[in-house]
Amino acid sequence: MAVGIFDSGLGGLTVLDKVERALPDVPFVYYADHAHNPYGVRDADDIYELTTKACAAIFERGCDLVILACNTASAAALRRMQENWVPRDKRVLGVFVPMIEALTERQWGDNSPPREVAVKHVALFATPATVRSRAFQRELAFRAIGVDVEAQACAGVVDAIEEGDMELAEALVRSHVEALKRKMPDPQAAVLGCTHYPLVEQVFQDALGSDVKVFSQPDLVAPALSDYLSRRPEFIGSGKEAMFLTTGNPQRVSDQATRFMRRKITFTVA
Repeated sequence: MAVGIFDSGLGGLTVLDKVERALPDVPFVYYADHAHNPYGVRDADDIYELTTKACAAIFERGCDLVILACNTASAAALRRMQENWVPRDKRVLGVFVPMIEALTERQWGDNSPPREVAVKHVALFATPATVRSRAFQRELAFRAIGVDVEAQACAGVVDAIEEGDMELAEALVRSHVEALKRKMPDPQAAVLGCTHYPLVEQVFQDALGSDVKVFSQPDLVAPALSDYLSRRPEFIGSGKEAMFLTTGNPQRVSDQATRFMRRKITFTVA
């Protein structure tokens, strides 16, 4: 009954932490492609090839459903994968839609036409590849009209977090927020469009100000996944064992993950 979670690195652990709590009886297979991260500086074809390879490996571990906890993969590869690659008896889902549903105050699965919403000015913080894809704006347009989105490519933040240099990560966050506010001085809401960013969510909030509502994905993905599996239980796979897999150095990744999550996490070679 395993479910897969994929990220290019450790950011998806923020999602895993929440979905494990929401679904304590489901074993999760976490796959991190450290050999090729960060994805945020790669082109769309490269991201597609790497993401399909990772998802195939997760399917082989007894999962029928994979959550792309990597926003870059969700933005640059998911639609193409769903249209051309995902087997008929499998599913690959991204992390953008639950956040947009929350931002636009629509119920999960609400496919009614786009409509006016209360939030008119939204700041999007994401990797360069996610910003280039304009996937967030495209998905938002399916659900809301009249929303101005200003995107800020946050170069360097993921690398600093992965290296454990939180001082640098915090400095970069403040610099990127300042850059965005020069373009959009008064955002009403901010979207953290990378699953690494919850680790510095408070820095974003402090830099933006208390009047800006910050939307962070882990808290939104967990209930969305619970709802999806309650409606589509056939996509709970046959796998019985939770595991952490990496294409990188498993000892180094395990040490980083343990520090990130403040609990012992042991990765093995994918």
